[in-house]
Amino acid sequence: MSAIIILFAAVSCFIAAYVIYGRWLAKKLDIDPHRETPAHTMRDNIDYVPAKAPVLLGHHFASIAGAAPIIGPITAAVFGWVPVLLWLILGGIFIGAVHDFTSLVASIRHRGKSIGEVIETYVGHTGKQLFLIFAWATLVLVIAAFTILVVKTFVQTPAVGTSSSLFIALAIAFGFLIYRKNVSLGAASSVGVALLLCCVWLGIKMPIVFSENQALSGTIWTYIVLLYIFVASVTPVWILLQPRDYLNSFLLYMLLIGAFIGLLLKHPTVQFPQFVAFTDAKLGPMFPILFVTVACGAISGFHSLVASGTTAKQLNNERDAKVVTYGGMLIETLLAVIALLTAAILLPAEYKTIANPIVIFSNGVGAFMTTFGLPVHTGITFTALAVSAFALTSLDTATRLGRFAFQEYFKSSSRTWLTNRYVATFFTILPGAILALSGSYRAIWPIFGSANQLLAALALLAGSVWLAKRGIGNRFLTIPMVIMFLVTLSALVILIVQKSVLIQHYFYEPATSTDFNIVGTILLTVLAVLLFCVAIILAAQAWRSLKISK
Repeated sequence: MSAIIILFAAVSCFIAAYVIYGRWLAKKLDIDPHRETPAHTMRDNIDYVPAKAPVLLGHHFASIAGAAPIIGPITAAVFGWVPVLLWLILGGIFIGAVHDFTSLVASIRHRGKSIGEVIETYVGHTGKQLFLIFAWATLVLVIAAFTILVVKTFVQTPAVGTSSSLFIALAIAFGFLIYRKNVSLGAASSVGVALLLCCVWLGIKMPIVFSENQALSGTIWTYIVLLYIFVASVTPVWILLQPRDYLNSFLLYMLLIGAFIGLLLKHPTVQFPQFVAFTDAKLGPMFPILFVTVACGAISGFHSLVASGTTAKQLNNERDAKVVTYGGMLIETLLAVIALLTAAILLPAEYKTIANPIVIFSNGVGAFMTTFGLPVHTGITFTALAVSAFALTSLDTATRLGRFAFQEYFKSSSRTWLTNRYVATFFTILPGAILALSGSYRAIWPIFGSANQLLAALALLAGSVWLAKRGIGNRFLTIPMVIMFLVTLSALVILIVQKSVLIQHYFYEPATSTDFNIVGTILLTVLAVLLFCVAIILAAQAWRSLKISK
C-alpha cells in the first residue's frame, strides 16, 4: 500500500473532525468570544499575559509536541502499523483533542487555575490535594526523563547544544521586541524565523563539545539544563517561555511541511506488516501496552497541565480555544502519523536493526526531503535538531507546571515560604535532578508513560464532574474517561508485577543481577503503587460527587 493513501486518509479525518466535531464541542462548552478570559481579568505580566492566537498556538503546540509523539508510534509499531494508526486517528479525534479542549475551557472558567482547582470545587479539598500530588509526581518524572533525553542528544549531536543555546538568546530578544518595543508580530516573526534558521546553521558549523569523555560532557550538560529550566520557570512568561515556544513551533511546522511534501514526491510504499502479534516479547500484551506506548500521539495527561497551567493564563479570547487545543492536538497526531510512516516503509529486518525511534524518524524524514533537493545529511540533522528542541521546550514547560502544582498544594498551608516561586521551583527540580543524574532513563520512561495516561483519565474525570454539576451532558467525556482508566490501571498493574519479579530475582539471584539498579527499581515500584492508589481514591470520590449531582 502507498504511504500517501494512509497520509491523505488521516488528514481528511482530522479536517472533518475539526470542522464538525470541534464545532459541536464548542457549543457544548458554551464558547463565548465576548466573555473576558483570565489573561485579562487577572493580568499580572508574569504568568497571566494575553497572547495573540498564533503566538499562543505556537507556545501550546511546542509545549505538548515533544519527542513522545515520535518515539511512541514508532516503538508501538512492533504490533503492526494498522492498530497503531487506528488508535492515533480514533484516539486523537475523540479522546486526546477532546481532553485538551475541555481542560482549557474548564481552566478559564476557574480563573486560569489548574485541573486541581476544578477538582477542589466539585469533588473537595482532599481530592484537589491528591490530584496535585499526582500531577507534581508525574511532572518530576517528565523532568527526569526529558533531561536525560535532551542531554543525550546534546552529547551525541553537539550541534543541537549550540542551536538550542542560541534559540534561548533569540527568544529573549524576540519577547523584548514584541512586548516592550511594540514591534509588529509579522515583522518580528519574519526576522525571528530567519535568525532561527541561522541558529540551526551555526549549530552545525560550531557544535559545542565540552569533553571527549561523554560521561563528563553529559554531567556538565545536565547541570546546564537544570539551571536553564530553573530560570525559565521563575522568569515572566513573556521573556522566555512564550517567545521561545512560538519560534520553535516554526521548526515543527517546517518539519511537518517538509515531510509532507517529501512523502508526496517520494511516494514510498509501506513494507511493514499490517499486524504482527498480540504480544511482544519486550513490551508485553497489545492491550494495554500499545495505548500507553503510543502515548502523546493520541492522548496525554501532560497536555491537560499545559492547557490549564500556562495556556489558560494566556488565552486572549475564548474563540481561540478551539484552534489552540483541539487543532493543536490534531496537528500533533498528524506528526505521530508521519512518524509511524517512517517506520512502516521499512522492512521488519531494517526496523529491528535501527531500533532507535529518533534515528528511524530522522533518517525517514531526511530521505523524504531529498526529493526537493535537500542533502540527506542536512535533512537528518535538521530533523534531529527539531525533535530535540521540542523535547527541551516540553522540559521547561513541565518545570513551570510543577512549580504551579507545588504552590497550589501549599497555598492554604501556614508554611507560606513554600509558595515562593523560587522555592517551589527548587523543590520541583531537585527530585527530578536526582533521577536524571542517575541516568536510569529506561527505568523512568515506562512509569512516566503510565502515569501520564492516568493523569489524562483524571483530567477527563474532572471535566465530567464539572459539566455534570452544571447540568450539561458529559458522555463525550465519561466514555473516554472509562477507556483511559481501564487502559492505564491495567498497565500499572502489569508494570508493578514486572518490577516486583525483577526485585525478587535480584534478592534471590544477586549474582545474575550485577547490571541492575535495585534502588531505582524499588522507588519506581513504590511510586507506581502510590499512583494506582491515588487514582482509585480520586475516582471513588468523583463517582460519589457525580451520584450526588444526579
